[in-house]
Amino acid sequence: MTEGTTPAAAEGADTLTRLEQEGEIAADYLEGLLDIADLDGDIDMDVEADRASVSIISDTGSRDLQKLVGRDGEVLEALQELTRLAVHRETGDRSRLMLDIAGYRAKKRSELSELGAKAAAEAKSTGEPVKLKPMTPFERKVVHDAVKAAGLSSESEGEEPQRFVVVLPA
Repeated sequence: MTEGTTPAAAEGADTLTRLEQEGEIAADYLEGLLDIADLDGDIDMDVEADRASVSIISDTGSRDLQKLVGRDGEVLEALQELTRLAVHRETGDRSRLMLDIAGYRAKKRSELSELGAKAAAEAKSTGEPVKLKPMTPFERKVVHDAVKAAGLSSESEGEEPQRFVVVLPA
């Protein structure tokens, strides 16, 4: 630790370095997959909310990347898990890496934030809990964040894969 550096700042720098390393490992793994599948795509890496974030994007707007998203993001979820396993194999640490392909998750996040805000408004106006349809962990997290931003609370109920969000009135 250098003079003038607080332990918290050093720890933050270590975390950032670790997350950047996760992103690099994930990018290398995904580049290999793109090569094997003979698909064109550029890899974009970032660190968001204390987790590595990797996106596969296409300059040409190619529909080929949609194959990697699959129906309702099922292929994307599987690729994210495989990528997390590749990072785990290299680092020995569990990864919380988020993968986005062709902007699918970004679009989904926007839609889910709107859904969470509408459900919160409904719970406020009716005074009754609002139950939403079953969602993936990613989807539930986005809705929980939107409900919290609206000033209400929410909880997840049920068992996977039928786990859903309940928005609670104030």
